[in-house]
Amino acid sequence: MDDSKIIELYFSRDEKAIEHTSDKYGRLCYYVAYNILKSQEDSEECVNDTYIRLWETIPPTVPQSLGAYSAKITRNLSLDKCKEKGAQKRGENDAPPSYEELEACLPSKDGEPVDELILKECINTFLASLDKEKRVIFIQRYFYMCEIKEIAKKNFLTEANVKVTLSRLREKFKKHLERY
Repeated sequence: MDDSKIIELYFSRDEKAIEHTSDKYGRLCYYVAYNILKSQEDSEECVNDTYIRLWETIPPTVPQSLGAYSAKITRNLSLDKCKEKGAQKRGENDAPPSYEELEACLPSKDGEPVDELILKECINTFLASLDKEKRVIFIQRYFYMCEIKEIAKKNFLTEANVKVTLSRLREKFKKHLERY
């Protein structure tokens, strides 16, 4: 079933919307959650929470891409769970390494929070400036939280090549952020 029809089911409050979303995007959501949490149980919980969040937010939200919207919700829920687990371990940092890598690029303004809308616009312009291969690698690492080994395999590259590319992309991203 195509996304627009599934979204129509959400708008008509038909519970089959969740079933169709699960059939079409359940594996993607699990993949995103597992890359962050590395736990089957926690990943399944986040995927189920994603369906609840979709039910709560559609309507009024009309996502352009149901798959991307579902993955984003799953990612955010998984990162929240990761922080929660870290807090339960008395402040140990349980964030995925890729999250820490990217966080290091954010310019510090004396503890002030970064404006999320400006950051979103900045990330989008940065991604638009990259060629397709680099954009794919960047998204695989920092959105899907894939391991270096997995990115190398998917893109037919060596791990060393991926590490160097990511290092250069982080430096380029940091400079891009500093201009804002």
